[in-house]
Amino acid sequence: MALYFIKYKEDTMTKKVAILMGSDSDLPVVKGAINTLKEFGVASQVHIMSAHRTPNQACEFATNAKSNGFGVIICAAGKAAHLAGVIAAHTILPVIGIPMKSSTLDGLDALLSTVQMPKGIPVATVAIDGAENAALLALSILAVSDEDLATKIQNMRTNMTNEVIKKDEKLQLELS
Repeated sequence: MALYFIKYKEDTMTKKVAILMGSDSDLPVVKGAINTLKEFGVASQVHIMSAHRTPNQACEFATNAKSNGFGVIICAAGKAAHLAGVIAAHTILPVIGIPMKSSTLDGLDALLSTVQMPKGIPVATVAIDGAENAALLALSILAVSDEDLATKIQNMRTNMTNEVIKKDEKLQLELS
């Protein structure tokens, strides 16, 4: 009976989100995703992995991510930005790419590398340096099977709506 209870609790827990960065220089932007996940009470693990300099470690991480309790993987990389694609090739979990503004092309190279995935290996892509939206997309994916998380997201969106309405009301008063 106790074994069933432990297994049941494990199955109903929100999955973790992995955040992989191609370089430690990505951390200032990636902190936006880390903080957003914390605000929603979702655990994350953050690692530095490179599609080019640590390919074996990246592939091993991706291959084992689902069995290690992850539900979504976020990958931040600049320049050639192959990290999200390499990770997506080695897991069936949803992968979200954050193209990083880190080169003379202002992140356009990373955006194109991340968004132009071949058929069969999808990577969801957010804006250049869009860490907060990457976290919110990860949360939305997890919320499909987590009603508490879905309620938190809906509350956040309701609050955003109310803030805009209040700002408009204030503007209308100022203009009248």
